[in-house]
Amino acid sequence: MNTLKLEIVTPTGQIFANDVKSVTLPGKEGEFGVLPNHASLVTLLQAGVIDIELKDGNHDVVAINWGHVKVDENSVTVLADGAVSIGGANESEVAKSLEAAKALLESISDSDIAIAIATAKIESIAKTRKF
Repeated sequence: MNTLKLEIVTPTGQIFANDVKSVTLPGKEGEFGVLPNHASLVTLLQAGVIDIELKDGNHDVVAINWGHVKVDENSVTVLADGAVSIGGANESEVAKSLEAAKALLESISDSDIAIAIATAKIESIAKTRKF
């Protein structure tokens, strides 16, 4: 199975590091997806949600306020100013991570539209999580 090595790093440490099937990123010029053997690139990221498709088909989600991404054929490295992994083992933990993600996104004033879109995605994720 073809996979990518995904790493998401902030100034305070690593948020995510694992092999994944694909990743969708909030690019400065619009959302874009990365699959194995993608062309190399370096670009800016805006406030939004990183959707990570894991090897087992499940999805993890990380909210970021802004950053940069470096894509190579078999790896993706995200350097984000701030990031919050959205998840948890129960409803309470997920609710806390969702509130932290919303606070992270609202703490910047870069793009009201990007923040609104990311917040809507976060709320949609919250509704679809089952425990």
